[in-house]
Order: sequence, then structure tokens, then C-alpha cells
Amino acid sequence: MSMDPLLARAQGLWEDLARVPVSFPLTSAVNVVVSPESEMCPVGWVGVVALGGSAIVTVPSESSAAIVRDALTRLPVEAVVDAASVREVLPVARVLGPATLSYVSPEGFRPVAASSAVEQLPGHHPELRALEKAAGHEDAAEASLDEITSPAFVVRERGQVVSAAGYRAWPSRTAHISVLTAPDVRGRGLARVTASATVTHALAAGLLPQWRARPPASRRVAAALGFEELGAQLSIEIV
Repeated sequence: MSMDPLLARAQGLWEDLARVPVSFPLTSAVNVVVSPESEMCPVGWVGVVALGGSAIVTVPSESSAAIVRDALTRLPVEAVVDAASVREVLPVARVLGPATLSYVSPEGFRPVAASSAVEQLPGHHPELRALEKAAGHEDAAEASLDEITSPAFVVRERGQVVSAAGYRAWPSRTAHISVLTAPDVRGRGLARVTASATVTHALAAGLLPQWRARPPASRRVAAALGFEELGAQLSIEIV
């Protein structure tokens, strides 16, 4: 049976980000490799990505490889991206995530008809920084709107930008989606509107839209647009 093209592209992205030759196992298994330059996690950390029922893991050194390999290969694949499960088998100092990884194909995309006018702004525009300030540090950091390389697609109310989305160009022709909405206008579908415009732009350029999210509300927006949750990412700093 041939692999789902969407899953194949997603796995190819993370195999590339590992920065050493590695592949997702064909069966439910975990593949651990040494990669000090891995872009799957912060420098010096352990990076774990599970997609399609198998996982790849990068570790920073040979000394940590044996410890991580012995611990994680004994866990079910779904548990290697579960922070609580990992803490039971590894000496964990800090974790980032897990974050759900979702992707959408042109065929699966469900665009949203804009009830409000959508404008484009440069990614460095000061009105985007004002939106980040209104949203607060935690939400702004989660969205990483300041890292986009695409135009920003925005909705205004009373002259102010209240929702914005864009994407950062990642390797393997991937568009990493960022979305941020002001707290006082959430729940009205504005994130779907700006994200829909962003995904339309990415797909028109032949890119693979990626949605990485932890908050349930963000995952619901992705699902509404047709994104499929294919796996998760976890970064681990071990003692």
C-alpha cells in the first residue's frame, strides 16, 4: 500500500530537519540518531517527532544516545511524545510541548468565506507588534508572528488590527503557519478568516502548510480548515 502523500511530505520535512540521514520506520517503532545540529529541538536537547505511527528522535551526543534509545524504544510510539510518560523513563530537566502537528493538502483544504475584509501587511509592520502587545507575551510567543516571511493577512475593527496570520518559510517547501487574534474578539471566527487567506497563499505557491499547536482552540481552527493531525513534537532537555 502506498503512503499518504501528505504524510510522506510531512515526514520528509522532519527527516530534513534532523540534519543527519534518518527515516521514519515503516512499522510502529522509534528511530534514534545522534545529531548535534538537529533543528528538531533547541541546541543540546533531545528532539522527538511522531508522525503516522512511528517516530524519529535526535540526540546531541553519543553519550546520550544509549540512554535515550534504551528508554524511548521501550515505550509505545504515542508515548514518546507524551511528557508524563517520558519523565517516567528519562531524567528530564525541562520539556517543550508536546505540540500537535497538522497538515493540509489542496484537496482537503476548506477555505472560509471572509465576513470581514482581509488586508495584507508586511510581516514587519508595527501594527502587528501592537497586536502582539495586546495579546500578551505568552500568546504572542506561541504564535511567533514576528517570524513570518510571508505577507501578514489581517482583519481590522475600528481601524485596529485585531487578527493576523502568515507563515514562515521552512525547509522542504513548507509553510509554517502563525495566527494571532486579540483576546477581546476571540470566538468570532476571525482566526479562521486570516488563517484561510494565509493557507490559500501558501498552497498557491506549492508549499505544504504546517500547523503546530498546543491550545485546543488553535487545533479547532486548524481542523475547521481541513488540516489533519498526523502526529506531535516534543523537545526534552535531560539532566
